[in-house]
Amino acid sequence: MVEQSASNEFSVQFLNAKTPVYTTLPRSVILAYAAPRIAFGIMGTLFVVYFMKFATDVLLIAPAVIGTILAVGRLWDGITDPIIGFLSDRTRSLIGRRRLWLFCAALPMALSLIGIWSPPEFLSGVTLIIWITICLLLYETAQTAFYVPHGALSIELTQDYHDRTRLYGLSHMIGIFGVAAGLLSLEFMQQAEDKRLFAFQLSMFAAAAIALLVIWTTYLLPERTDYQGRAFKNPYQTFMDILRNPHARLLLIVYGIETFGGATLGILAAYAAEYVVKMDSLVIILVVYQIPQFLFAPLWIRFSKLTGKRNLWIIGTLISAASYGSLFFAGAGNDLYVYACCFFAGVGAGAGAVLPPSIQADIVDYDEFVTGERKEGAYLAVWNLVRKIAGSITAFIVGLALQFSGFEPNVEQSQATQDTIRWLLALMPCACYIVGAILLMRFSFNEPEHKAVRAALDERRQREQVNPR
Repeated sequence: MVEQSASNEFSVQFLNAKTPVYTTLPRSVILAYAAPRIAFGIMGTLFVVYFMKFATDVLLIAPAVIGTILAVGRLWDGITDPIIGFLSDRTRSLIGRRRLWLFCAALPMALSLIGIWSPPEFLSGVTLIIWITICLLLYETAQTAFYVPHGALSIELTQDYHDRTRLYGLSHMIGIFGVAAGLLSLEFMQQAEDKRLFAFQLSMFAAAAIALLVIWTTYLLPERTDYQGRAFKNPYQTFMDILRNPHARLLLIVYGIETFGGATLGILAAYAAEYVVKMDSLVIILVVYQIPQFLFAPLWIRFSKLTGKRNLWIIGTLISAASYGSLFFAGAGNDLYVYACCFFAGVGAGAGAVLPPSIQADIVDYDEFVTGERKEGAYLAVWNLVRKIAGSITAFIVGLALQFSGFEPNVEQSQATQDTIRWLLALMPCACYIVGAILLMRFSFNEPEHKAVRAALDERRQREQVNPR
């Protein structure tokens, strides 16, 4: 009996069964939520800005092939994202419907990450391509099993309109430390004589950091147990609910357009630095891009209360458009000009990292008001799906464009190749961000509407507690 009592006490503590409903989140909870970003940033930053170049210049995989592999990985997410989002909403367990997924994802993410960056040296040609493809698909699956429930959990942590912006703003600031670690790793990677050996050592370290930090912070995070069992429709009905939500539908279009353009930065930054503007250190460029994202995050939190989330997001989107478009005119020797463009691009990117997730959380509340369900996982999955599909199309187009423009690794590029990089890196995202800003002007779910929705939901909740089904 004593042993059973101790076991029950542990289960209650581990489950956080009496989770407080926060109006203002404690910083300790925000830190526990955001800390995994530091570990993910080590290789995540490197993957975004360097993996394609690593594959073409070190592993000697053709640009069109690696572009296709990356596109396949993103499209694979198109299958796993909705499945995991749907299942996460319906999971029932003693440790919560989200945290179970986070625990289970930790080790597979770590092992597959090592596989991506450390293929056996005896592999080449088709066998190397198969290895990279399999490891990438495994990693994308495990990462989805973490990111979708983790993002859904953040929506549940607080219901306050402005505290959500604070959560995502501070989380973004914490995540910048992971980006900084990634940029430092990129600098070491570029200086390493044996890049394959360094990639192996770094991936081992990053994998251990991801596994340990995800497990520890997941244990610390609270989860609202009363949300279990609040999603009951089948996948088709759930998907149709999202499409019928006018606010969500508009954001899906904006995300797709902006991601289609903005994804070129991560893919082509290394190529542009070496082959177009001829700058020695890509890391300095990326540091300049990240600094305003850290410095301006508190301002986005404060200004959003004055201007509204949507209006501030539009301003950030237009800043991004102008910054990317200006990069088209950068050439060799224009270092200060490139730094200025990258700084203001970082200003816009910071707004895009802080404000949209907060708006997403508000839209999920609107869905509960209309449908009576809590399906954060499904919403996060569909939003991620749109972004990943758009990113996969971009990766595929960039790979083909480099291939057919005459790209050759580790040599001076032709004018046609340089012009291709300019168009893809500067003008394509500029146009997409302008279109996104115009569409955002139609978004209408503001603070007063959210307050009315929350009041109706709270009243409905009280009635359910008095008269349970």
